Amino acid sequence: MAEETPIADVVLHPVRLKIIQQLGGRRMTTAQLREALPEVTQATLYRHVAALLDADVLAVVDERSVRGAVERTLALGERMAHVGRDELQAMDDVRLRSAFALFLGGLSNDFERILDHAPDEARGLLGFTRAPLYLDDQDLEKLQADLMEVLTPYLQERRQGQRRVSLATVLIPEVDG
Repeated sequence: MAEETPIADVVLHPVRLKIIQQLGGRRMTTAQLREALPEVTQATLYRHVAALLDADVLAVVDERSVRGAVERTLALGERMAHVGRDELQAMDDVRLRSAFALFLGGLSNDFERILDHAPDEARGLLGFTRAPLYLDDQDLEKLQADLMEVLTPYLQERRQGQRRVSLATVLIPEVDG
């Protein structure tokens, strides 16, 4: 790819976000993605997978022949679907509001799915909280690096019986007024 498309332009689409959320920390075939996202038509799913592959947000980690067709196994790619601080700062207010609404909508859908379909013991893994932090830009960079160091061992399944949970963070600075 000659010039890299800003990651926000690639990932800030509801279907693409769903695909990325499904693949976070695991590998899935396109057939498994179709099963996990029944509300997305096959043609739409393939179109958005192709866009994510073109942008290196997804990568093909395995291919095998199944009944004369090639089945691809996908995982998050090099760009890892992270919208950085510079890109967030460069967004206009409308786009930033839209991105945040998509993010919250995904969280809300996951929460509803837990309440509607998960066994009661899954609620033991559910939690949410809010805590004020006091940071400058250097503190924030260090915090983010430290969090990645702490979280990295848990980004891939390590043993049988582990449950997948989603950890979301939101940083909202307080303003006077």
